[in-house]
Amino acid sequence: MTNSSDRSQAVGVKTYEVRTYGCQMNVHDSERLSGLLEGAGYVRAPEDAGEGNADVVVFNTCAVRENADNRLYGNLGRLAPMKTTRPGMQIAVGGCLAQKDRDTIVKRAPWVDVVFGTHNIGKLPVLLERARVQDEAQVEIAESLEAFPSTLPTRRESAYAAWVSISVGCNNTCTFCIVPALRGKEKDRRTGDILAEIEALVGEGVSEITLLGQNVNAYGSDIGDREAFGKLLRACGTIEGLERVRFTSPHPRDFTDDVIAAMAETPNVMPQLHMPLQSGSDTVLKAMRRSYRQERYLGIIEKVRASIPHAAITTDIIVGFPGETEEDFEQTMHVVREARFTQAFTFQYSKRPGTPAATMENQIPKQVVQARYERLVALQEEISWEENKKQVGRTLELMVAEGEGRKDGATHRLSGRAADNRLVHFTKPDREVRPGDVVTVEITYAAPHHLLAEGAVLDVRRTRAGDAWEKRNAVPAEKPVGVMLGLPKIGVPEPLPVATTGGCGSH
Repeated sequence: MTNSSDRSQAVGVKTYEVRTYGCQMNVHDSERLSGLLEGAGYVRAPEDAGEGNADVVVFNTCAVRENADNRLYGNLGRLAPMKTTRPGMQIAVGGCLAQKDRDTIVKRAPWVDVVFGTHNIGKLPVLLERARVQDEAQVEIAESLEAFPSTLPTRRESAYAAWVSISVGCNNTCTFCIVPALRGKEKDRRTGDILAEIEALVGEGVSEITLLGQNVNAYGSDIGDREAFGKLLRACGTIEGLERVRFTSPHPRDFTDDVIAAMAETPNVMPQLHMPLQSGSDTVLKAMRRSYRQERYLGIIEKVRASIPHAAITTDIIVGFPGETEEDFEQTMHVVREARFTQAFTFQYSKRPGTPAATMENQIPKQVVQARYERLVALQEEISWEENKKQVGRTLELMVAEGEGRKDGATHRLSGRAADNRLVHFTKPDREVRPGDVVTVEITYAAPHHLLAEGAVLDVRRTRAGDAWEKRNAVPAEKPVGVMLGLPKIGVPEPLPVATTGGCGSH
């Protein structure tokens, strides 16, 4: 039997696969990489094609996660024998690990064809063609941004929700983070360009956007306006058809009162805030080179709750940073009790080569870190459940989501996100409901990480976003065209998902 990949080969079409690791920035960059490849004539390999059955495999890597290099080389090793049996197959490695380990990737994996960095993702099709013609690996790492990613073609993963990058890079110097060295100093987009992209997305049916930046609320520092981020939120409120606005990830240092006011006063800015804590200890925060202290952090939370009473606040926490004492850890537990986060993304500290923290004294023994981590997770689970129980009996509007409920098929439910981004599974109504549509439900049950609405759906509102999803999924696949091995076409970004939180995007 001939599979879909074989059929593509038969008509001269080249297929691609992009594998993404890390933060929301990498997820969004992968949408650009997919857009570039499709602009150059490649088509996405079918999901059921199996490993090694794409003509081009791109690894968009992360250098923040533990054992990132081992994971990459393990995956590359599995592809090596497959490449020998598939003439013309190419492998490319990009992202933060490529930026960091530029000189070692081809040495350790000589079957890799292209290595590119975080600043020159737009070069991928050209580098692939050059590697093919010259029959040797192409390693090209730019030291500064060549083109803002938003100028590149995009293959967005969602018809109803989209990432919109407002800045790249980071000006902070956290001792546990290597991002500034790999992504560079912060560079802001012009506000007009951001709003033009959002308006274009809304015109295509998108109803929810997430403003994205390594330190999103520092937006304006590059253009000399400290209140630029609050102004941008308010400007989003004037865009007709834009129903939901979110942003990630802010930094407590730059979280000003005008941003809180803009959140509270702009109806389509959602009552949700992801505010990385990292540690509740002033001593550890100083060692992390985080420019705020516990009192400042809790003060922000108090102001947000005063202005937006139903806001859901989430965070990131690192356990076991070098030198962390039991007293330091108890300060983190104190902040968790006081802040009452809806959810916390907790990480056990591990050394990241190239960061100042990796060479600090008093590295904490693994068993101590593990024990503290388990205590923190248990406390946060308890708080998350208590906070979710407060939602029982409330009537909520949900934007229907795609792929959020792993058990939806078996339970005859659908899933959606509330305004505060809580995940809700609800009973499938008799009438058709599409991803991007909005339903009204009553919450009947709470678990630590999700809510249930087990009764009948109270209302269904069909939306332009649902229309866009239906249109995307109803259009028959275009007849493939042979791959064009020249320069990629450059065009306006097309119509995106809610990302996982954590990693280098959370500061």
